[in-house]
Amino acid sequence: MCVNYIPPHPELLDTVMGVLIDLADLEGGAWKAETWKDYLAPIVRRGEDGGREGLVASYGMVPRKRIPPHVRPFDTMNARSETVGQLRSYSGAWKKGQFCLVPMTAFYEPCYESGKAIRWGIGMSDQSLFAVAGLWREWEGEDGRIEHSFTQLTMNADEHPLMKRFHKPGDEKRSLVIVPQNEWDDWLNVRDPEEARSFIRHYPHDLMTSWAFPVPPRKPKAATLAPESESRADEPQPAPQIQLDL
Repeated sequence: MCVNYIPPHPELLDTVMGVLIDLADLEGGAWKAETWKDYLAPIVRRGEDGGREGLVASYGMVPRKRIPPHVRPFDTMNARSETVGQLRSYSGAWKKGQFCLVPMTAFYEPCYESGKAIRWGIGMSDQSLFAVAGLWREWEGEDGRIEHSFTQLTMNADEHPLMKRFHKPGDEKRSLVIVPQNEWDDWLNVRDPEEARSFIRHYPHDLMTSWAFPVPPRKPKAATLAPESESRADEPQPAPQIQLDL
């Protein structure tokens, strides 16, 4: 499932979603150009005044640093909509209505149609910012400050004309739950989990586009080492775009 995406620039986030985020505490004064597990990225939630509120949160509902040493590491970047209300990692936020939007301009999936994993980007056909349905939660930091984390909702995509093309042959096809722009505030204002399920539906494939990337050339082993959160056997690493499939 999606474990890597491109968040919008702060200016684009403000222009399209109308939220400003304080970047003072971020290294370099901005979030990274691509988001991976445990990276800080922007989310939008319902503020105390009822309007949209932007904040920076860690990608993955349970950050790696929050997993006890004796517990085998597990991933929480994506929450299956079918079981989100049952699994302990997500059920608390789901039942409390801690819904958010995860803004992005593209996300990445592996395609095996060539016989091997090729990295593909997926976004809107008009290149616009879009938002994925998500959940957020709070953690108390070591210094007493409140930290935030988030996850994205996914759904079965076996019948989606575009999203069914991705992931290994024989595996279930999954898709992020993309919320239409005219429903952004409706999603943020939902408080009943059963009502929230009405948002879990496929985004029209004819409003989306995808593009392929070449497999990057092999480099010396020392030069290709990356944090565990950035490396997956079925997720080729970034490379220049070579084809646009409209």
